[in-house]
Amino acid sequence: MSTKPTLRALLEKPGILALPGVFDGISARVATAAGFPALYMTGYGVAASRLGIPDAGLASVTEVLGAVRCIAEATDLPFLADGDTGYGGLLNVERTVQAYAAAGASGIQLEDQEFPKKCGHTEFRRVIPADDAVRKIRVAVESRPSRDFLIVARTDARYSEGMDDALRRGEQFLKAGADVLFVESPESPEELRRVGETFKGAALLANMVEGGRTPFLSTAELEALGFKIALFPGTGFLAAAAALKATYAHLFANGTSNGGPPLYPFPDMNKLMGFPKVHAFEQKWTETAPRRAAE
Repeated sequence: MSTKPTLRALLEKPGILALPGVFDGISARVATAAGFPALYMTGYGVAASRLGIPDAGLASVTEVLGAVRCIAEATDLPFLADGDTGYGGLLNVERTVQAYAAAGASGIQLEDQEFPKKCGHTEFRRVIPADDAVRKIRVAVESRPSRDFLIVARTDARYSEGMDDALRRGEQFLKAGADVLFVESPESPEELRRVGETFKGAALLANMVEGGRTPFLSTAELEALGFKIALFPGTGFLAAAAALKATYAHLFANGTSNGGPPLYPFPDMNKLMGFPKVHAFEQKWTETAPRRAAE
């Protein structure tokens, strides 16, 4: 069992918490080795890397739970996990929250979009009635195994209904018991500032997507505006895709990877993935087995 601080304990510390987006075992191990205190499982990244499909409500809860378990096994850090809309109605929300917790997540992000949902920085997003969205948050709060499992309430109302409605929903979500409020895709620094001023003292989350709808600010800038969590969900998979594109193009053109973009050294990759532990196990049991047989 990990002795590292819980996600709730990290939020109670001073300063802003930067969470990199991870989407598989390699990204989780790399982010852990980089020194981050906590992680975020990105739904976009999971849909893209595991299934090769867009983040448009196409991945099932079963498929996404596989990614939650993978990441939980690859790191001992606490992590938030994208739970989309809860994958259905209120009973589905209850089941999803409990399943995410059992799979090893430290919290879940739930949003108020209509099903099938869309990535929060793309077009054609619509939200369900506010009362229905609030009930989902209440169910999530009551369904979690303990207070240490965080409920992140996200509203996409800024896109389809306007900022005033998004702020009203945010207030209702906090009253319903949400631990963290996530107003998705504000479209100007002034709108980000307005979120921070409206919910002073609340744990606020800002979503920083390179090339997305929201101004791309640093953690220091976001902290000054009143935000407690800065998500960088796409940084990892965008970097991975760029590296793969360049490396594969070089390999195709030259018939070799030599002289191409730098690669992660194979010995370091073996260490990252835990081969020293495997080798120690093999050495222990390979050495002791013959002696036991001789006895």
